[in-house]
Amino acid sequence: MRILLLAALAVLQISFTPPLRAADSASFILNYIGQQIVPHQTKFKGTTVGGLSSLDYNASTARYLSISDDRSRTNPARFYELSLDLAKFQRLAEPGMTGVTFHAVTTIQQSGGGAFEKNSVDPEGLRFDGNRNKVYWSEEGRREISGFRSPAVREMNADGSHSRDFVVPLYYSPSGSRVWTFTGSKGVYDNLGFESLAISTDGTTLYTATENGLVQDSPPANAYRGSRARILAFDIATGKPVAEYAYDVEPVTPVPSLLSSFAIIGVSDFLAIGDRQFITIERALSLGTITPGRVNTGYTVRLYYADARNATNISGMESIAGKSISPLRKVLLLDMSDLKNTDGSALAIGNIEGITFGPEFKGKRTILLVADNNFSRMQFTQFVALEIASESELERLQ
Repeated sequence: MRILLLAALAVLQISFTPPLRAADSASFILNYIGQQIVPHQTKFKGTTVGGLSSLDYNASTARYLSISDDRSRTNPARFYELSLDLAKFQRLAEPGMTGVTFHAVTTIQQSGGGAFEKNSVDPEGLRFDGNRNKVYWSEEGRREISGFRSPAVREMNADGSHSRDFVVPLYYSPSGSRVWTFTGSKGVYDNLGFESLAISTDGTTLYTATENGLVQDSPPANAYRGSRARILAFDIATGKPVAEYAYDVEPVTPVPSLLSSFAIIGVSDFLAIGDRQFITIERALSLGTITPGRVNTGYTVRLYYADARNATNISGMESIAGKSISPLRKVLLLDMSDLKNTDGSALAIGNIEGITFGPEFKGKRTILLVADNNFSRMQFTQFVALEIASESELERLQ
């Protein structure tokens, strides 16, 4: 595949988004602007658009980058460059995609060059660092009967060529049995590894997070219990870990039906808004339940303000099970199940896996979300736009 990316990326210098008033975080409101949905099997430059599991905004070009978690199955591992016209976003159940334009697709390359082989990688998170002209991306890892693979955080150049790997502590690597309940098993659970990335507001630190706890820390979350995940911080200059914090993921709600006990929840992405302060996404799937909207997706998505300033630095601790530590403090910002379209119908929520600050729109700062359709006809590639408003602004709008 031809590697495409606008030449402007080679000379970008981007300023970091100024922090929100994080000390008053519980008082800011996220209002629904509208959505766009890309049709299933949409093609772009020989690739199938889908699996979009991250979103990052480049203010210098007014364009976005989004990685596809295709695992090199249908097309090589890749990321897209696209633009989103918020004026065309609509609060409708079937909004179309006129506000979404794809501009380029770039193949992600292995350290020795060339595209990843089929099923050899699972790209999930992506952030663009305009000050260094680098792209960071995360791989979730694997704990399957077909083999184990360690979660990873990597750096690449704007053309997709490999630059370096960040140093992930060994206790994140899956070991022992695929069936994690066996004694001696450690590392990430399958499909619950590094889904996310965030860059600190001062540009010095890169964060990732496990969706749930490590095997040696806590069981995976279900409808009856949460899980103690970890946030891992790297010094961008050296690529080495400098801090870790515990993050308590909520239990799955709503509870799955008796016909299907499958339920999963995890931290799918997060965004730095201040000194060790974040907006986190907790995305849950509960099969057999009724969720809002014209399509019963089974997904529930909540956004939280999370503050690590008083959290215990658990860096270097192979296990935190039974330890007396302070996790991040959390405040619920938005339950997306509460969002309504213009006609009063509920917004159907997809598999939200990416979050970024967007451009100013009608005088307000914005946040954009993207949903991964898992290349399934039953799910959708969805972009949702939110505006940041104060309580007084929300009262005026109502």
